[in-house]
Amino acid sequence: MEKSLKKIGLFGGTFNPIHNGHLKVALEVSQRFQLDKILFIPCYLPPHKSGQEIASASDRLRMVELAIAPFARFEASTLEVDRPETSYSIVTLERVKKIYSDARIYFILGIDAFLEIKTWREYERVLNSCSFIVVSRPGFPLEQAEVVLDPPWREKMMVVGPEIKIEEVERDFPRIYLFPMNSLNISAKEIRAKRKRGEPISGLVPEAVEKYIVENNLYNHHQEND
Repeated sequence: MEKSLKKIGLFGGTFNPIHNGHLKVALEVSQRFQLDKILFIPCYLPPHKSGQEIASASDRLRMVELAIAPFARFEASTLEVDRPETSYSIVTLERVKKIYSDARIYFILGIDAFLEIKTWREYERVLNSCSFIVVSRPGFPLEQAEVVLDPPWREKMMVVGPEIKIEEVERDFPRIYLFPMNSLNISAKEIRAKRKRGEPISGLVPEAVEKYIVENNLYNHHQEND
């Protein structure tokens, strides 16, 4: 992999499965923040979803590869699926920083996930090591982010409206960017539930992902426990 890129986005998650909502977030973030690359990092075992049945790591990675194939700046990463253990952001971040030692790292996640950041392993180290791009999600106002962290961290937060010039505000690194966008109201849980009920999932996932799910009989018998 290249080591000369300046701005790398990390988009981690279970991706159980990856869907069109994920792709919309990645596309808008990459354009607004002028990222050179976004790494999609499916986890091996998510620390916060132990009660949920999950497709195999290899299936989820393959679906990510299929979904992002049309996008040159998107890359599927095996950093977590290659490690048969619970995935923690601090460990992945340290590995990424060794690979891209000269890059600025931007951690991309939804506001719903950011609200749980104090439960992350060594979350303060994570906050000190990279900037965060927190995107809005239906039912989760971005303003909720302001009450999650203590005052020193809140001072690093800023809403990235259309009037903001990214190249000017990112001189102060790391920061926590609150990025309002019209997210698609799609969830992986909804997709799995539709599969369990035998309903179509067209329009919720890329066509190649839908074909893979059907051909490999995924999510037909999974129990929903999100």
